[in-house]
Amino acid sequence: MKIRYLVILFILSSCAAKKPGKPAFHPDVYINGIIVRIDTITWVDSSRNRIIPVTIYNRISTTNIKYDLHQNVHKKLVILNPGYGGTRNDYGYIANNLAIKGYLVVTVQHDLPTDDTLPRTGDIYKLRKHFWDTGAKSVLLVTEKLKKEYPGLDYNSIILIGHSNGGDIAMLIANEYPKFAKIVITLDNRRVPLPRSASPRVFSIRSADQPADPNVLPSEEEQKKYRIRIVKVNTTHNDMGGMGTDAQKQEINRLINNFLDSQ
Repeated sequence: MKIRYLVILFILSSCAAKKPGKPAFHPDVYINGIIVRIDTITWVDSSRNRIIPVTIYNRISTTNIKYDLHQNVHKKLVILNPGYGGTRNDYGYIANNLAIKGYLVVTVQHDLPTDDTLPRTGDIYKLRKHFWDTGAKSVLLVTEKLKKEYPGLDYNSIILIGHSNGGDIAMLIANEYPKFAKIVITLDNRRVPLPRSASPRVFSIRSADQPADPNVLPSEEEQKKYRIRIVKVNTTHNDMGGMGTDAQKQEINRLINNFLDSQ
């Protein structure tokens, strides 16, 4: 199906000043008769003196353009974690796909200009653990903020999605906070092992070019035992971040949709 995007621009003078915790209107996206409202918010974790930029994708009524936080009763929450260097505005192809299906999607930007560079040599797991811990803390804080802003969401069925380093953050949460999310989906996380457990449910889409570190992926026996699903696609690791072809993006979205629909 051919998808047409119509960007509806809102020119608001208040957008010029981005204050922490205050939503700023971004263009809405119109996809096949469905409007997805895209808001950016910057929250502050005072305990770490750290800002957390997020973008929220929310399907709204075509007959009532007015934004209503309380319309999200029973919606499921998707927390999307970009790969290293990714921003809150990346991975729109996944976020919009899930938003039009009725999920509220929140993309959390983990990397800030003031952060140290991600280590690429040495004991990678040990050296990057601090970065993953930082990301996990941000996800937990964002969830608490969302509970205040969107009290009607289904917080018992959170879905974590992450690409590359963002997938490692998602898997770290799955291992250390196994009750936080019901479903965890990664696009080519390479460092943090997938949990060997039936809960949360795990699905990992693997790239065509970059292998995972030893013991990250479960054996075939473990996949069967814990109902872990692993699928390899013909998309490269970097292209999973949004640089792939339309066909590749559609394949990834289709795989995600099918897995979520089967749960």
